[in-house]
Amino acid sequence: MKGKFITFEGIDGAGKSSQHAWAVEHLRSKGIDVVSTREPGGTPLGEKLRGLLLSESMHLETEALLMFAARREHLAQVILPALSRGAWVLSDRFTDASFAYQGGGRGLELAKLQQLENWVQGTGSDAIQPDLTFIFDLPVAQAQERRNGTGTAPDRFEQEKLDFHERVRSAYLARAAEFAHRIRVIDARHTVADINNLLEKEIASLC
Repeated sequence: MKGKFITFEGIDGAGKSSQHAWAVEHLRSKGIDVVSTREPGGTPLGEKLRGLLLSESMHLETEALLMFAARREHLAQVILPALSRGAWVLSDRFTDASFAYQGGGRGLELAKLQQLENWVQGTGSDAIQPDLTFIFDLPVAQAQERRNGTGTAPDRFEQEKLDFHERVRSAYLARAAEFAHRIRVIDARHTVADINNLLEKEIASLC
């Protein structure tokens, strides 16, 4: 039996990582085999690339290529084997993040990102896409306040100015409108308990 693939997206500070962790534990409590992973990263090579991507300045196209290189390894080593054995894969970010950050935030031509997506994930009915994606949406200023309250040093993306994050947020919402069949936008201003309830209902629809 093929497993399920769920991804968690949103601007930094919107709470996606916390909700990703909650969903992993929620499904495991139901006896479901769950693989928890993240992007960039998820594999030994991917984690090395993550370190570079979050800390080193580089050309925009280099950044996009490294993101998809890490993703190809992630698919081959983690995601596809887990789905094949019937496990559920929950990933903190996937390809929507590339369209939001490298496309919306940095301004890379979407056609180039689409070419990379087609190459790495395939096309048509054979394309590898999440069964369900959650985008946690929050006003940028509020997300920044949350980030500042964590006490952790900001990475290269988190250090970007507010207008960058506004473009990322807009790109995410554009993706949600374009792919409404798999993307659910979650208002991250709700309480944690309310968001948990929303996620539980949406995830149950996949069972």
